[in-house]
Amino acid sequence: MTMTSEQAAWFHGTFTRLVDNVDRAVQGKREIVSLVLAAMLAEGHVLLEDAPGTGKTSLAKALAATVQGTSSRIQFTPDLLPSDVTGVTIYDQQNHRFEFHRGPIFASIVLADEINRASPKTQSALLEVMEESRVTVDGAAHETGRPFLVIATQNPIEQAGTYKLPEAQLDRFLIKSSIGYPDLAVTESILAGAAQRNPSAALTPVITTGAVADMADLASTVHVEPAVLRYIAELAEATRTDPATRLGVSVRGALAMVRIAKVWASSQGRHYVLPDDVKTLARPVWLHRLLLDAEAEFSGTSGETVIARVLDRIAAPQAR
Repeated sequence: MTMTSEQAAWFHGTFTRLVDNVDRAVQGKREIVSLVLAAMLAEGHVLLEDAPGTGKTSLAKALAATVQGTSSRIQFTPDLLPSDVTGVTIYDQQNHRFEFHRGPIFASIVLADEINRASPKTQSALLEVMEESRVTVDGAAHETGRPFLVIATQNPIEQAGTYKLPEAQLDRFLIKSSIGYPDLAVTESILAGAAQRNPSAALTPVITTGAVADMADLASTVHVEPAVLRYIAELAEATRTDPATRLGVSVRGALAMVRIAKVWASSQGRHYVLPDDVKTLARPVWLHRLLLDAEAEFSGTSGETVIARVLDRIAAPQAR
């Protein structure tokens, strides 16, 4: 079944109300809020590379409050263990059986703060749950439920004592972006409301978590023309064959683009994907998946350059 025009209009209206609600707590950042919300509805995850104090925690809490979900925050440190994230099985002497005690990963919105400060062993604890929305402990699988969104952060300034995320884990994140500092007018507005320490607490839910799951299912029915699918495939292949890259966009990356492009089209009130949707999303969805050649990087080539070059070189399909 393909999404209808009426369903697309409802999706657009609901999506706008969700963004409006989050914008009350995270002011002046509608674009990044829309991207993160789209990632959640595409059932993907988000990596934010940003300086401290830009509102990453507020964004996670505001999203959870908006969809009537739960939120948790995990502060990643070098001594953090995988079981501190996923949970642990403990023997209950009273009942004479082992019981699983859930870790903080079991929440609707999980903020993985400074993820690159934890050891690779602990980082790898997120691989299964981010890919399959479940945790396996002692051979038993435990579902996280829907929605499930991991918002991981890393500080681009302080790199001492950090562990770079491996390419396999970076590929698990649907988008990578940054919130950035607000402009002067928004900063004044935030300062005027400084007495309210937690603006997310004042938010009222717009929809339930069950409705979020329904929206995700509905977005998956958006129509994508074969020509647009071919366009995405050609762009992904072009990043792999570009002389400046050692590693281009994987098949997982191309699939991620299709998933979030469907949500993005729905958020604009359309039941079909346009090539312009792909162009809009190319940087946040694909930039972190590129591994540049050392010589090209030394000469000043960036991932942004490669994405721009590929979008310029590959012709978008024309409407018939």
